[in-house]
Amino acid sequence: MSGYKVEICGVNTAKLPLLSNDEKEVLFKRILEGDLEAREQYIKGNLRLVLSVIQRFSNSNENVDDLFQIGCIGLIKAIDNFDITQNVRFSTYAVPMIMGEVRRYLRDNNSIRVSRSLRDTAYKAIYAKENLIKRNLKEPTLMEIAEEIGVSKEDITYALDAIQSPVSLYEPVYSDGGDPLFVMDQISDKKNLEENWVEDISLNEAMKRLPERERHIIDMRFFEGKTQTEVAEEIHISQAQVSRLEKNALKSMKNYLS
Repeated sequence: MSGYKVEICGVNTAKLPLLSNDEKEVLFKRILEGDLEAREQYIKGNLRLVLSVIQRFSNSNENVDDLFQIGCIGLIKAIDNFDITQNVRFSTYAVPMIMGEVRRYLRDNNSIRVSRSLRDTAYKAIYAKENLIKRNLKEPTLMEIAEEIGVSKEDITYALDAIQSPVSLYEPVYSDGGDPLFVMDQISDKKNLEENWVEDISLNEAMKRLPERERHIIDMRFFEGKTQTEVAEEIHISQAQVSRLEKNALKSMKNYLS
């Protein structure tokens, strides 16, 4: 993409307004009341956000004016869907919306065309993943997604890879004069959700209540991945005894956790 111009789509980017947090709050309240003038001011006051986001696509061959217009569509969608009761900064919410809109545009207009069937496979996989997470409350494996949509895991991997464009997690995508907003700030950490670490604490407490030998068996079996035979050899008892002690330990832990 050619170097950035001072004027994009007839807008002088050197003179783009920058709203304060108080101004944003007042304007958004007016927007919720149906004030179209406030909506227009809010859009203009966030055009720097669009400009900041599209700069990360500087390696594409697309016209900067086109990308700016597409980014503005994402900005408008963000404004129309933003919920001020969620206590989230507008820029934090808007950046993924703007980036998503630009990515869709680049994907659909890529000179290296991704076939429709490949895109459909990728979208089905993404949709299936969301459904599996909601249904099972955990991140699905690639095999589970493959079984859900009836496509091989190899084809899913290829399809998802085809629609992605690589980006560093530490790449700054926006800064409004304060702390920069990085790509990683937009990614949820499902491994460290509150319910997960609470569950880990409960599991540790349940294990502490076990006799030392049973706790050692559970640790070797489920945290070190050893077989019952390997455990039996290490603590010098029979495999049958390991099996019995393991079952008793699991039963005790289950009773404690319930």
